[in-house]
Amino acid sequence: MRDLGAGFKYLVEGQRWVARHGRQYGFALLPGLIALVLYVAALVALAIWGEDAVTWATPFADHWSSPWGTLFRGFLTAVLFALGLLLAVLTFTAVTLVIGQPFYDNLSERVDASESPDGTAPQSTLPFWRELWLSARDSLRILIRATVWGVLLFALGLLPFVGQTVIPVLGFFVTGFFLAEELTSIPLQRRGLDLRTRLTLLRSRRLLVWGYGTPLGLAFLVPFVAVFLMPGAVAGATLLARDLLGEESGSESGSADAEPAAQEQTTDR
Repeated sequence: MRDLGAGFKYLVEGQRWVARHGRQYGFALLPGLIALVLYVAALVALAIWGEDAVTWATPFADHWSSPWGTLFRGFLTAVLFALGLLLAVLTFTAVTLVIGQPFYDNLSERVDASESPDGTAPQSTLPFWRELWLSARDSLRILIRATVWGVLLFALGLLPFVGQTVIPVLGFFVTGFFLAEELTSIPLQRRGLDLRTRLTLLRSRRLLVWGYGTPLGLAFLVPFVAVFLMPGAVAGATLLARDLLGEESGSESGSADAEPAAQEQTTDR
């Protein structure tokens, strides 16, 4: 159970880190704001035209006696919107990370440098376009996994009693794991770890991952909160990745040269 507390601690420490580095925090907000606008537009469109889409997809209900046809289509419209909302929560992080790859990679490097005893951060040997391609490809693979889980959990949620008690709790843990995978992919991919290796690493300490990702998933249910927590979530995921890999960490207060070193690395890039 110690790992649950440690995971939550990294989530809090990540928010504290960006609070102490206001300039990095401001730049790292931009990708989340862009993603939020896109998701709000998509959900508004779903709310406006969702009923029309359901009506088009269920012509057989045209001849049902009142009020069964209306009730049936109303239920399907609500299901469609709820599923869209669930997928939005599951995919928001992936889309935001793809949009903000340069911002978040730079932020993660600075956290690594501030925690490293020698004030340096691991560097990727791949060109930027290759890193962006790998990030987008892995995000799509995780998105497919998350979608399968989302549809399965939503279907199980229709079961009486279990669907209203056990399934929501399970859903939060599943969401937390995928959030942790997406966020730790930034520091772990920079270290050359592929998707399969990252998943194996995360599964080896599920309690630590759940302690970090599950409360973050709960917070991400509120879109505006997700935007403002994203920079700190990236910082916390970097601390989490260092723990998973057993890397030595020094206190930031004891690493006075860490920030200049990180700035020098960023300039060189």
